[in-house]
Amino acid sequence: MGDWFEQAAKLELLEREQAIKAQLARPRPSGPSRIHCLDCEKPIPEQRRALGGILRCTPCESVSERSKR
Repeated sequence: MGDWFEQAAKLELLEREQAIKAQLARPRPSGPSRIHCLDCEKPIPEQRRALGGILRCTPCESVSERSKR
């Protein structure tokens, strides 16, 4: 019984590592961040703007990323 559980755990770890590598390989935005979202014009929180190169609020960025897939 433990054998299949160990295999599942190894597979999960491998998939997690691959997802992290893929995320880190994506280019990060740089430069100044917008104060208001490019799409909805709502204010972008200061903590998010501090990342640099942020153009959209979190909900709009999620929609934008989903549409790129």
